[in-house]
Amino acid sequence: MSPDDITLDQQLCFALYGASMAIGRAYKPLLDDLEITYPQYLVLSTLWEGGAQSVGGIADRLALESSTVTPLVKRLEQAGFVARKRNPEDERQVVVSLTDKGTALREKARCLGETLFVAAGMSVERLINLNREVHAFRDSVSRYISGTAAAAGDQD
Repeated sequence: MSPDDITLDQQLCFALYGASMAIGRAYKPLLDDLEITYPQYLVLSTLWEGGAQSVGGIADRLALESSTVTPLVKRLEQAGFVARKRNPEDERQVVVSLTDKGTALREKARCLGETLFVAAGMSVERLINLNREVHAFRDSVSRYISGTAAAAGDQD
């Protein structure tokens, strides 16, 4: 089969995009009840997982730019879920920590993972393996992009 013969439904990028959209639709009513967006949920998950972190650390963990994370953190702070504070050792760095309200939200947010398991209709083992494969795919593409960018830089 040549690349020209591959249909849209056979393209992995389209399947991953569709899966992401379906997950977003499944999560939306739950996130609305929690009064947060999916990107805000990702920021909170990073803090639940690793404790207080710099904006840059959160951005790195989520593979986003700091300029994308900053407005998310500001809205979470306005909602009372996080607090921001300058790092006394490096005033350029803003450290984000959970408030009691942000910590308490973790228990309420468990419904997201539970909903995904039910909606998928797959065993936990199968979902874990799928997740592992998607991570491996993502990492391979990231390495390719990094290598291509480095090679392009060598040609300059």
